Amino acid sequence: MDITIYPAKLTGTVQIIPSKSQAHRLLICAAFANKATEILCPETNEDISATVDCLNALGAKISRMESGYYIFPAKQIPKKATLNCRESGSTLRFLLPIAGALGVEATFQMAGRLPNRPLSPLQEEMERMGCSITRSSQNTLLCTGKLRPGSYSMAGNVSSQFITGLLFALILLDAPCTLNITGKIESKPYIEMTRQAILAFGGKIDASTVSPSLPLKSPGTLTVEGDWSNGAFFLAANALGNVINIQGLKEDSPQGDRICQDILSTKQPINISASDIPDLVPILSIVAAAGSGGEFSDITRLRLKESDRVASTIAMLNAFGIEAVANENTLIVFPGKFYGCTINSQNDHRIAMSAAIAATIADGPVTILGAQCVSKSYPAFWEVYKSLGGSYEQHIR
Repeated sequence: MDITIYPAKLTGTVQIIPSKSQAHRLLICAAFANKATEILCPETNEDISATVDCLNALGAKISRMESGYYIFPAKQIPKKATLNCRESGSTLRFLLPIAGALGVEATFQMAGRLPNRPLSPLQEEMERMGCSITRSSQNTLLCTGKLRPGSYSMAGNVSSQFITGLLFALILLDAPCTLNITGKIESKPYIEMTRQAILAFGGKIDASTVSPSLPLKSPGTLTVEGDWSNGAFFLAANALGNVINIQGLKEDSPQGDRICQDILSTKQPINISASDIPDLVPILSIVAAAGSGGEFSDITRLRLKESDRVASTIAMLNAFGIEAVANENTLIVFPGKFYGCTINSQNDHRIAMSAAIAATIADGPVTILGAQCVSKSYPAFWEVYKSLGGSYEQHIR
């Protein structure tokens, strides 16, 4: 599906959708708790649905309700399971170590760019501690064996998702374990979100020590807080001159992307490290280009997202008429005027939504190719965009 947007100011009220990152974590904890849990999460997306399907394959019984999810925890773990991760990196990286901890012979199915996204050094650490991980095809991964308790180690500068996956796995093992995180730790807020989810279910993480706590203890009912990553698009829209009343964002959230509020409140050039906020770079680059320019350092991991997000961000900006260049670790965005153009989303939800916000200040129509990719994180995005006064035509290919 392609969409052609005609420049128009956005006005009105938007209720921010639930945090995808927090929903993954709470669903996983609930799936292995001692009794049923209700998780209030009125909106979902493809990534969350992938995690739900995989948890059901591991023995949980998760029902979708209008208000969210009702989770009956896994009482009998299957010997074999097929887990379809679709395009969700979080689903694969969180549940691969969990399958290893449970001793399930698990076949992981992957789509899109997910088969090409790295699993090293997580794979090597799991194999060192008792599992075997092989590729039976380009889009299929087989995990056999069982992780043993002990001392684990993981580099902190590759992916916080590896660390989260190991933390979930280690609380399911039947003896004290340690996880030593080496080197510089990137995306620390996401690790903190994992810690808080585990604590909410009675688990223990003291520094790098993980205490065994199976079964986790259900708190009964939990609410998934609003998603600062998606809220950033509407906050950025306001920074570009739109007038949107944004509701549902928690000011004291552990989400690292909460910093976007501070970044967008300044009129200075945006000069920041992308280390803890890699998902914000596309939309912040739009605001930088519309203002005084900007420089984003520590961008290496952006090349491993749903698209090569360094290349796709530059391509998006260039299409609008904005100059942007990058070296190995830094993206520089120059200020300029936005022109009507055609944007290839590269099947990246954050590129598509960033382009839609930028279209509000373009001098002519903006066509976004592959606009359906927003369903990965925000299926209702185009409906909400239209409700705020966004004007567009939809083209089905």
